[in-house]
Amino acid sequence: MINQLKIKKSVLAISLLLASTHLQAATFELTVPDKAPDKQYDGRMILILATDKAKAPVDQVRPDFDAAQIFGINIDALKPGNSVTITDGVLGFPARSLADVPAGEYFVQAVLHKYDTFNLSNGKTVKLPAARGAGQNWRKEPGNLISDPIKVMFDPADNKSINITLNNINPQIDEPEETEFIRRIKIKSELLSEFWGTDVFLRAHILVPRDFDKHPDARFPLAIFHGHFPADFGGFSQSPPAPDLECEYSKRFNLDCYNKIEAQEAYDFYKYWIAEDTPRMLIAEIDHSNPYYDDSYAVNSANIGPYGDALTYELIPAIEKEFQGLGKGWARFLYGGSTGGWEALAAQIKYPEEYNGAFSACPDPIDFRQFMTVNLYKDDNAYYRKGPFTKIERPSHRNYLGHISRYMEMENRWELVLGDKTRSGQQWDVWEAVFSPNGVDGYPQPIWDKATGEIDKQVAQHWRENYDLRYIMERDWAEIGPKLQGKIHIYTGDMDNYYLNNAVYLTEDFLKNADPAYQGEVDYGDRAEHCWNGDHENPNAISRLRYNRFYTPKIMQRIQATAPEGADLQSWKYQ
Repeated sequence: MINQLKIKKSVLAISLLLASTHLQAATFELTVPDKAPDKQYDGRMILILATDKAKAPVDQVRPDFDAAQIFGINIDALKPGNSVTITDGVLGFPARSLADVPAGEYFVQAVLHKYDTFNLSNGKTVKLPAARGAGQNWRKEPGNLISDPIKVMFDPADNKSINITLNNINPQIDEPEETEFIRRIKIKSELLSEFWGTDVFLRAHILVPRDFDKHPDARFPLAIFHGHFPADFGGFSQSPPAPDLECEYSKRFNLDCYNKIEAQEAYDFYKYWIAEDTPRMLIAEIDHSNPYYDDSYAVNSANIGPYGDALTYELIPAIEKEFQGLGKGWARFLYGGSTGGWEALAAQIKYPEEYNGAFSACPDPIDFRQFMTVNLYKDDNAYYRKGPFTKIERPSHRNYLGHISRYMEMENRWELVLGDKTRSGQQWDVWEAVFSPNGVDGYPQPIWDKATGEIDKQVAQHWRENYDLRYIMERDWAEIGPKLQGKIHIYTGDMDNYYLNNAVYLTEDFLKNADPAYQGEVDYGDRAEHCWNGDHENPNAISRLRYNRFYTPKIMQRIQATAPEGADLQSWKYQ
């Protein structure tokens, strides 16, 4: 009988499972059990081989040189009881094939990432992983099948095969409960439902101010905290850290007990939020996960749908109506980091009068002449810089010392293994899904060949005209510049791990000479990595936990300076 698997950090008494099997194989048979609940499965079958027994193989998958080995293969109409075979002809990462995997002992797991069929409004049909509540995390999406981890002895020279049965199913994810301070809203989007040919819902988690229910006549400013999929409103807790909370090390920040720091910051934010002198406002985190990614990038897209319009004209007015928002552009603000930084700036530029300021931290590339380390308009290849006698790889990730952990080709091949046709649910694929024209097959047109890195200049031109934010500002500044004065604020570390500072430099070159003057702010953190947000007093490990507090004073200054005559500046102060 297929089990309901609950993913936990303890990873299900993994040592017992890993010790249970010692097999040898040169191929892998991945089997859907007879009692699997669906009549047939479309999707991507992913096989993972890991060397670290301390955690589950699925939790070791990443695009770095020292990551777990993965292989991926499409399945179509696979029925329970049947299997697919991973052979040395299946593309892998980091090693390209099973034949390149050294003989040895490995801990192995398999996942079936389910696809649904969508009949798009443009008449095309596509198979994609529906957003089912886990933010497009293929490890956790409800309904995905997953095997127990087992230990195998693998030798590519051996002709034996090992069968792995995907005997667990990820359970449904419960909606979080409302609290005194965190409320929920869920609406059906008519715009998105028409695009996707099925009902599409938008959700948001709303942080309301102290004594919200006691002041039904108050009307509040609204801040949209853009970013990746939020399972709940993050970084807010009415309870202090538990005294017996077990320490967890953060590799990213090289800090022990970072989970305790996060818990303390969440509690400190609660104490700040209920303080008498804290400005009263609404803060919303939006769930706009979709079949391509954990969020939509908050703009209209030929492949993902009219999310810019849906958020701006459907969801945000619904939030303001339900939770006593002022409902005016002068009282709406945007902020976020990385993906959220790009979204905040893009929404401000594309809807210049609907919002009164964007605070964009470490934004994804905002000038495609520096799309991380690629000039999409002049370079011919995204993976390599070519000279007359040799070529060198383009990096895609570094630390503050410049040490490189992965390259463009590596990261793109990793995504291709997780899903072809822009279906990996990862970073390069979502940019392609958002920015590209829709292809004849219904999937996004590739910006470059995933195997070779050769750039499609026609697709690049479409990207520039519609989503290169610096180009759009410069092209349209005579019209939109007056509407954006004082609203654009950009922050990044000058050693951003993903080279995102490069595009900010080019954007600043335009902004500082723009006419009329942009009257905003561009600032850099010295040797700061991803995702620096303008805080010169604290390291990234701390400042990333204080977005809501950090930008509030800037928002209040903006309101005082720009609110129109007769605007409500009192009711939300409970006066």
